Amino acid sequence: MPLLTIHLAERTLRIPYTPGPSLRRILEGADLRVRAACKGSGACGMCRVKIEQGTLAPPTRDEQFHLGSEQLSAGIRLACKVRPEADLTLSFLIPPPISPWRILTERPYQQPCYVRGALSEVLSAKVATSYGLIVDIGTTTLTVALLDLNRREWLGGRSGKNPQSFLGADVVSRLIAAQDSPDDAATLSRLVIDAIGAALNDIGLREGVDPGQVTTCVLAGNTAMLSLLSGKNFHLLLRSDHWAKPVDCEPDSTSSWLETWGAPRQATVRLLPPLGGFVGSDLLAGLVAVNIAQDHNPGLFIDFGTNTEIALWDGGRLWVTSAAGGPAFEGCGLTCGSPAEAGAIYRVLPSGNASELVYETIQHGPPKGVCGSGLVDLLACLLDTGKLTNMGKFSPDVPAEGFEIAGPPDELRLTLRDVDLLQRAKAAIGAGVAVLLGNAGLAMTDLKRVFCAGTFGAHLNLTNARRIGLLPPSTQAIITSCGNTSLGGCEALLSFADAEELLNRLRTDARLINLSSSADFEPLFLDNLYLEPMAVTS
Repeated sequence: MPLLTIHLAERTLRIPYTPGPSLRRILEGADLRVRAACKGSGACGMCRVKIEQGTLAPPTRDEQFHLGSEQLSAGIRLACKVRPEADLTLSFLIPPPISPWRILTERPYQQPCYVRGALSEVLSAKVATSYGLIVDIGTTTLTVALLDLNRREWLGGRSGKNPQSFLGADVVSRLIAAQDSPDDAATLSRLVIDAIGAALNDIGLREGVDPGQVTTCVLAGNTAMLSLLSGKNFHLLLRSDHWAKPVDCEPDSTSSWLETWGAPRQATVRLLPPLGGFVGSDLLAGLVAVNIAQDHNPGLFIDFGTNTEIALWDGGRLWVTSAAGGPAFEGCGLTCGSPAEAGAIYRVLPSGNASELVYETIQHGPPKGVCGSGLVDLLACLLDTGKLTNMGKFSPDVPAEGFEIAGPPDELRLTLRDVDLLQRAKAAIGAGVAVLLGNAGLAMTDLKRVFCAGTFGAHLNLTNARRIGLLPPSTQAIITSCGNTSLGGCEALLSFADAEELLNRLRTDARLINLSSSADFEPLFLDNLYLEPMAVTS
């Protein structure tokens, strides 16, 4: 695999890459920005880099127009027009701007494959330029994307931390803060509105598109995030008698939102209503994206996150619930944890030496922590090498302070507390799956499809997930990692009429199960604490 060597002011980066995409896209995949304002068409001439070593194809017509012979002779090229195929060394003429947003160079979710029906009313309207804003509001991560609705093109996407986290990493802490203080409630809402505006502005500036041409917005998220955004009924989620009831999160007005986002005041804003309790519209949007009800084959859908939502399609009815996954899936709250970003260990493999493991990091940089998928791999490998028992205890040869992942100076250790956090999260999910199967009268072997959604699901090693009991054991089911299906569902709802019909059908057919009121939950939770294949009976 060829290597990009990039000289920055403070460090030198070396990035393996696969030939094919433009240099701009390769750099963006490594969270390195180049200045641009033309969506990579070559029209603006701003994405200039200096090639210090390496061979490239001759300059394109756009490069000749913007750069001239003197700059081209000096090795200056346009990153959007260069398609490297071998080792290359380069530097930036202007240092890339720092941004808290991670660039999504392509759709981070499975494309809806079922949509063959009529266009939605949005696309049926003859509008010269019409942009659609889609947003997934997660407890830990906020994801925003902008679409050209007429051309059905992806204009750009951004992903970043939900800024509400300073008032609590989990939903309950934020709900309590909002209930106790009207000022905190207003702050929690404003933080997300402002963050969506900042992400949209980042897309606009970088991709050369005008947020003023946004005509419609669709937002999905878990119930707590939607209620905090709208400022309505968040207190109901702190009452157990509402954990299986609908929660009205419809905002009274969105005019100030549109103003913050720089969108026209006549643009429409649609906040997809949650199903009820802690089961949000992100789950429903995800089910639309994967078209779980396309046939009568039973299917399981798990949207991993701080609040993990689970849906079971039994062939004619939808059974849904939510489980407290905790922040471990996001790499948060762990001694050795890291979000799924540059430097995070996302994959762990056995080596030829039984006592050693191989760690792979996002963007191939030095390890700075372990994200959720890496933690699953690590536990599976430690089980296989005997360093960890199925009860979540280290073998006697592992030091009391934990298993060493990386030594000084950037020491990383997996502690028993880290193991316990994932055990509890996966036990809650396993119990939730078992409760839904029991209510539907199905066995694990009846499942034909299993969908793993969310950022965590996108990087997940399915074999290791089954090994520790995070996913159903190997059966006839086809298991698919789907990524951010919430965004996929939002886009489908903007694009196709039959997606809307499916959403309404799922909402009507859904049966919401409150795990806290299930007598089977506690014994199933205890059975699923072990690091072994998922238990479905207590």
